[in-house]
Amino acid sequence: MEKDLEQNQEENLNTQSQNQDTTAVKDSEKNIDRADKESNTEKNGENEKLSPDEKIKELEDKLVRSFAEMENQRRRFEKEKEDAFDYGGFSFARETLNLIDNLERSKQVLENDETLKNTEALKKSLEHLEIISKDIISIFAKNNITPIDSLNKKLDPNLHQAMMEIEDDQKDVGTIVQEIQKGFMFKDRLLRPSLVGVSKKAKDKNDAKNQENNENNENK
Repeated sequence: MEKDLEQNQEENLNTQSQNQDTTAVKDSEKNIDRADKESNTEKNGENEKLSPDEKIKELEDKLVRSFAEMENQRRRFEKEKEDAFDYGGFSFARETLNLIDNLERSKQVLENDETLKNTEALKKSLEHLEIISKDIISIFAKNNITPIDSLNKKLDPNLHQAMMEIEDDQKDVGTIVQEIQKGFMFKDRLLRPSLVGVSKKAKDKNDAKNQENNENNENK
């Protein structure tokens, strides 16, 4: 008998819990439905306030904005496609400049080798390296990779990067007098800048001497 009573109590408790859960779900659904109805009522109320002409104008504005957005998107896609077609080989072009750099380094190593100076072997080797270098430059030019003309030009921050200043009274200040590494363009874009040395005004000997005397006096 006691077991039956306990079992009946548990069943009653479970039934009450299920009824409470069901009631809570129904209440939640009612609240959602009520909120949706209120939102739709507000929208319908706003639409009802508009006259037919105003509704037509509103639709026309939305249509114009949609077409404008589609046109902007189309133009953006066209520009990206053109850039990909015109400059798709930009990274590859920059990597190939290592060929020119390595040839120049090889020439410098040979020229500085004391055992090869004034020998026919050195002369022939430099001639062959020069031929290879010209061939590479020619191939670059056919693929829109062109060297930047730097020597005796005014320093242009868009094309050149100054690495040092060199005293030279024969040149205007800021004139490129030395090319450390050649720069290149890829079509109308900078592939890499030229590394250069630019001229600066030479110090006057009297000014240098006076500066040295002043420094000596300060040290005393």
